Amino acid sequence: MTTRTTPADVIDRFTTSLLAKDMAGAIELFAPNVVFEAPFAANTPARVDGREGMRAYLEGYPDRVDITGFPAYVLHETADPDTVIAEFTAHGRTVRTGQPYVMPYIAVLTVRDGLITSYRDYWSPVLAAKAAGELPALIESLGAGA
Repeated sequence: MTTRTTPADVIDRFTTSLLAKDMAGAIELFAPNVVFEAPFAANTPARVDGREGMRAYLEGYPDRVDITGFPAYVLHETADPDTVIAEFTAHGRTVRTGQPYVMPYIAVLTVRDGLITSYRDYWSPVLAAKAAGELPALIESLGAGA
């Protein structure tokens, strides 16, 4: 009897890879045709297609954000056994400024055959810009689109 790799298993491996700064390991958990969406994104892509797109998107991530833990984490199952909703908070620091990084996330992930095929990431660009010392640039960019 084979054991099914659950979305929870894959998310656990993903967060473990992020904590270990193992970006290659994290990226290998994405399907070649993954679709990543960040509906609240500002100053970053709102959509990334494919594993190679994710590799470029996450390139240098540990040089920007030093994640040290995910102390608040809840996983919700959905009617589709391949899709879960993860609520978590990442703790760490923004490397450039040394400012604390505390970011609550809600992510909707679909996992098939042990790989993430869809990842919708809901996070606050305001909190990210504040921690990175880039809040004025974010505000300016938002005004430019008005």
